Amino acid sequence: MNALTTTDRLIVYLDVKSPYAFLAKDLTRDLERDFEIAVDWRPFTLDIPSFLGSAKADDKGRVVEQDRTQSQWNAVRYAYMDTKRYARLKDIKIYGPRKIWDTSLVHIGWLWAAREGRDSLDAYLDLVYERFWMRELDVESFKAIESVLTKLGVKTDGFKEYSEGTGRQLHDQMRSAAVNAGVFGVPTFVVDDELFFGREHLPYIRWILGGRQGQAPDIAYMHFGK
Repeated sequence: MNALTTTDRLIVYLDVKSPYAFLAKDLTRDLERDFEIAVDWRPFTLDIPSFLGSAKADDKGRVVEQDRTQSQWNAVRYAYMDTKRYARLKDIKIYGPRKIWDTSLVHIGWLWAAREGRDSLDAYLDLVYERFWMRELDVESFKAIESVLTKLGVKTDGFKEYSEGTGRQLHDQMRSAAVNAGVFGVPTFVVDDELFFGREHLPYIRWILGGRQGQAPDIAYMHFGK
């Protein structure tokens, strides 16, 4: 799979554990609806400890394990302050996770749900994002992911084997290809062979999809959906 090529109009890379990706999900759907295009939705599992260190908190929010510099803590705290600020505008609840999760399994579930069709994928993304950021979903638990698929009416016969074999291989290959192509974070968008990191570029992407009419917008002018 080519990380920057698709038969659809737009590629978007998201990670369930990224609050910025959570906020970009519905904004990307706005583009689909407004321009009547198809979007190629792809998971990208972040390796957060590699650039922001690691930490784990107890049920009361007290840090019990950590390997972060002060600068890394500042970046993490700002990220959650920033995303919560914008989440409130959309009536979205975001509770900071108690640890850094490995989201590869929930992303393999994403690939499985996508095989059932776009409606199944949309429902899957909505449910796992909502539950994860409400601290109600263990994204590292096979039973939890299987339960989500079952709740949505997605067949799970063979999912166990897929998650350990073909699905795992596809997930890893997609991630490696994306990294080699220059993807490093989420949300990342690819349109007309151009790569954009961050939802602040959505106005520019909207301008591209609209035929590049008029002056290109600056990233400060944020389109925040309807």
